[in-house]
Amino acid sequence: MVFDVERFARARFGGHGARLALAYRAHGPDWVEMELPWSPDLIGDVSAQVLASGPIIALMDIATSIAVWAKRGVFVPHATLDLRVDYLRPARSGHAVIGRGECYRITRAIAFIRGQAHDGDPNDPIAHVAGTYMTLEA
Repeated sequence: MVFDVERFARARFGGHGARLALAYRAHGPDWVEMELPWSPDLIGDVSAQVLASGPIIALMDIATSIAVWAKRGVFVPHATLDLRVDYLRPARSGHAVIGRGECYRITRAIAFIRGQAHDGDPNDPIAHVAGTYMTLEA
């Protein structure tokens, strides 16, 4: 059975994905786009009304993780080995954060990913991510 990205992503996540109310936006053969709605519960800097970094990291980990399954075409467990996040600026208050993750290469045991988060303009990103996942044989 081929991995159905949209069906998987539209099914309500459990755990932190559900708590963050992550939502599916779009996907392609090796990429997935998810949305993190702005919520006052997720503010890290109250004085500036800025989202905490944790929810953005979770968004990008989930988007890039699903991108690995999209590229492989099958749901096989994998584990995040490394996820580097380069923050460029804070998210704008009141705006959802969109995370696009891409799996650009898979070897026998490692999936390589990259992505970016933005709050409405992909040309003005909040953060870039790069990382690896340890994969199992399908």
